Amino acid sequence: MSDATIEKGNGAAVPSTPPPGFASFVLRRPGFLAGYVIVGLMLLCGLAAPFLPLPSPVEADATASLLPPGSAHPMGTDIAGLDILSRTLHAPRIDLTIALAATFAAALLGGTLGAYAGLWEGTRGLRGVLSALVLRLADVVQAFPIFALALVLVAVLGQGVASIIIAITLVSIPLYLRLMRSEMLVLRRNAYVEAARIAGGGDTYLLTRHLLPNAAAPLLAQMSASAGNAVLIAAGLSFIGAGVRAPTPEWGSMIASGFQTS
Repeated sequence: MSDATIEKGNGAAVPSTPPPGFASFVLRRPGFLAGYVIVGLMLLCGLAAPFLPLPSPVEADATASLLPPGSAHPMGTDIAGLDILSRTLHAPRIDLTIALAATFAAALLGGTLGAYAGLWEGTRGLRGVLSALVLRLADVVQAFPIFALALVLVAVLGQGVASIIIAITLVSIPLYLRLMRSEMLVLRRNAYVEAARIAGGGDTYLLTRHLLPNAAAPLLAQMSASAGNAVLIAAGLSFIGAGVRAPTPEWGSMIASGFQTS
């Protein structure tokens, strides 16, 4: 009997259903596949841009200002004489760097704080006080609109890629903190956690060996959504002139330049 069939109690052979894999999951969801294709094209553009025969994305030519699409500039030039196609292909290198760096930093810091806050919540002494204090600080941060708070932080830190990464990280930490805290409140009641604690395991041991591996799935799922939101925040800051300095190729500043000359 082949691997694709199974035998029922009455001797009849019926086809078995193979376990669903990632490929079949994607093919059954066209929207999911389209998202992967778009992200893949963005990554490909960012990686291949430096090796393509394109004009420099940062060297302006005042004599080539606002040229229409042509052989030398397939998408034309902006008001500063910068090649739009070259800047469009180079921009993902900046935007994705900001998004990935800020997302990983926020997940690391927020996840760590949330894990300890959830593990210590309800306990007496300093640990319980620290857990409550962390949650109240998260409430303060979340009381402000995310974009407005990021704008204030960039204004304080100064323009630049590093400042944007820090700002997006700080405004995103409460999201991961609360997500991980809620996971810890559920997982810490399991019997294996109690057994490990009775065996002498400390808080850090419990988190790294038992709790965090079981709480990683929702954290990773949230990171995929937060990365897209980080791109929007970075582009929005650059659009209003508070993000990446010109002439660094960045989508938000490019949209702003096109809006001003339209």
